[in-house]
Amino acid sequence: MSRSKRPGPMIPNTKAAAPVRKVTASLLDVMVDGREFESIVSYQVNGLNIIDEFRKSITEIETIRGRPLICYFANVVNPKIKISTSIEFNDELPFSELVNTLQTTGWNVDVLLVTNGGSGQQVAKFVTKIRSRFSNVAFILPSVAMSAGTIFIMSGDEIVMGPDSVFGPIDPQIPNKHGMFVPAQSILTLIEEIQTRGQVNLAKGLQPMWTDLEILRNIDQKDIGNAYNASGYSINLVQDYLFRYKFKNWTIHESSQTPVSDQERNDRAKEIAEILCKHSLWKSHSNGINREVAVTLCKLKITKTEDIQGLDRAIRRFWALSYWVFENTKIGKVFISKDYCIMRNDPTAI
Repeated sequence: MSRSKRPGPMIPNTKAAAPVRKVTASLLDVMVDGREFESIVSYQVNGLNIIDEFRKSITEIETIRGRPLICYFANVVNPKIKISTSIEFNDELPFSELVNTLQTTGWNVDVLLVTNGGSGQQVAKFVTKIRSRFSNVAFILPSVAMSAGTIFIMSGDEIVMGPDSVFGPIDPQIPNKHGMFVPAQSILTLIEEIQTRGQVNLAKGLQPMWTDLEILRNIDQKDIGNAYNASGYSINLVQDYLFRYKFKNWTIHESSQTPVSDQERNDRAKEIAEILCKHSLWKSHSNGINREVAVTLCKLKITKTEDIQGLDRAIRRFWALSYWVFENTKIGKVFISKDYCIMRNDPTAI
């Protein structure tokens, strides 16, 4: 007689069902205050129009500020983007068209800027272009505006920063004899340190240190000249912009209620420009300067996003949208307003 097999224990199916992703056609519509980015990453988009989304966010900011907004921002988020995201010559035409196509009857404009830097010479062209049309320019920083971006924002009448916004030192990067880009001010700082040590030794009747002499022999004289020229160019631009634009309405000393002279405005502009270019102070070209340091150390007047009702929320929403777009698309750089749009894509990005 054969034995019947007893049924084995029931094993529950432990394989979890894949979560069903929520679907939306508008990331802004499902964005949650205070968790702007976290609240949209779980969504699957269907029929999302990125340009319309950006323009909806631009309208939010314009309504609060009561003035037109143009946006020039680069993908500083996604390392897979290989096309240039720097400020460079081929930005000139789209930026010029972006400014020209503004439909406005006033003389005020906001510029939303995100950049890791680039060409100071190109920034000078941007400033000339935008100042030919607008007498009052404000820069809004949702994230970073470094290096040449810092030079750009110093041409504004107003700088608007959120709690996490930063700009950076303006010490330019120059190519050395090996083709590597190095901070110009780091070369000049090194030379000054060697000179100081040499003078101390000579005063004691000693020879300069052999290692210092070897370092000097290995520094190309062209690099030294380029460092002086590039640093001087950045300092002069910032000094000029601060004096002509940011300080143009600084007419009375708040403490004494006495008039501010042109010489005082120029001296303050030069002081700030030299501080921003001082490598020995910032140590790193990528050192972020937040708004507290901008006020206390750089002596700049900064508008806080929280001090304008609704603006901090609107900027957070714009940046969360931008962050999502940069992480999920091949877009490397954007020029956009309510009337104009160019997006540069990296076709090689995965």
